[in-house]
Amino acid sequence: MSEVLVPPSSAGAAQPVPRVGFVSLGCPKALTDSELILTQLSAEGYQTSKTFEGADLVIVNTCGFIDDAVKESLDTIGEALAENGKVIVTGCLGAKQAQGGENLVRQMHPSVLAVTGPHATQEVMDAVHQHLPKPHDPFIDLVPNAFGDAGIKLTPRHYAYLKISEGCNHRCTFCIIPSMRGDLVSRPVGDVLKEARALFEGGVKELLVISQDTSAYGVDVKYRTGFWDGKPVKTRMLELVQALSELAEPHGAWVRLHYVYPYPSVDEILPLMASGRVLPYLDVPFQHSHPEVLRRMKRPASGEKNLERIQRWREICPELVIRSTFIAGFPGETEEEFQHLLDFVREAQIDRAGCFAYSPVEGAAANEIPGMLPPEVREERRARFMAVAEEVSIERLQRRVGATMQVLVDSAPAMGRRGGVGRSYADAPEIDGVVRLLPPEKISKTLKVGEFTRARIVAAEGHDLVALPI
Repeated sequence: MSEVLVPPSSAGAAQPVPRVGFVSLGCPKALTDSELILTQLSAEGYQTSKTFEGADLVIVNTCGFIDDAVKESLDTIGEALAENGKVIVTGCLGAKQAQGGENLVRQMHPSVLAVTGPHATQEVMDAVHQHLPKPHDPFIDLVPNAFGDAGIKLTPRHYAYLKISEGCNHRCTFCIIPSMRGDLVSRPVGDVLKEARALFEGGVKELLVISQDTSAYGVDVKYRTGFWDGKPVKTRMLELVQALSELAEPHGAWVRLHYVYPYPSVDEILPLMASGRVLPYLDVPFQHSHPEVLRRMKRPASGEKNLERIQRWREICPELVIRSTFIAGFPGETEEEFQHLLDFVREAQIDRAGCFAYSPVEGAAANEIPGMLPPEVREERRARFMAVAEEVSIERLQRRVGATMQVLVDSAPAMGRRGGVGRSYADAPEIDGVVRLLPPEKISKTLKVGEFTRARIVAAEGHDLVALPI
């Protein structure tokens, strides 16, 4: 059965109250939508259920990006209907139409109670109220496991995602996200910083900034000036990151940037990374390197400029770690264009790289591009890409052996006496490698989840490092 999400320690109440099952599928951006809905449910006195059977109704937050995600979402809805019968669907798949123009979810599962698109907290709550009336008036201060103004989080308590905008202005031919999440809508800078402060004050040690396009923050409002703590702050990535670094500093916390498109404006962030005010880590979705493939993809940057930009970034901040995602076997991709991509990964020294074999997504413009490659060719290129990417990654990890690094502890059984698992600044949770911590040599040395430890790197194994706490 799919895992039903329950905020830590939120189960259990003296009197029976309406109970809602919740499943969140897809990316961190969908997870933050789930957090908003769960915060509102809890504020209104609803409880969360650990099982479908034990719930009065179930909410499924879906993903609709690629075929596998659509299948998982539809299967989960079917499972919830079979085990509970009362299901509300939200998320990206909820916005997707079937070939005849009918809502895809309703076509496949006509008995669902309601269907909404992504980022639709109020519509979901309206559906909940209709089918499961709320138990009492909201008192946000009574929300369990909440971070005050930041609400409930579904991540471990020591790190959290901070969504700064919704939607995207790009029209990449392989992507249908704008049709599901709409154009870019930046959150007011004051609201973003208010949430960040609540998270830091609540004990978060790592803030992961996410959006569809972090570099474009504020474009939709022409970088207008907002206000934070009575001071003017521009709605723009540079000013936002500066303010986040200032909020993080007293707590000794990390700020990590995701989904950063390689625009020239990103250059302004590098000095903040070089000075240690923000993690020297950039998650940049390059997707490819060859100008012709990028043109067919309708990506907003060309390959040659990307290589020059990376070299300039590393000159400003030698410690910079770059993670990225790529697509192999895009329609029309020649062997020469694919070799260009392999050369780019080697020359750019991409620290962490993921790769998808191109998958036709219903409704994507790329399906009409001539030169669709056979599935086995796409998969073979993905495998060749990952072999090269792993060579580069392992070589870069080997350079860390002998260094002392700050590690954020994610797991530490028995206070770390048997060792533990953590991450360095080079490792985002769940997508990068980890630092496997050996048992400390000093009896007095302990490890605690959510706290930092200094550790000396003694080995590199695959995508991970092995380190001795000191």
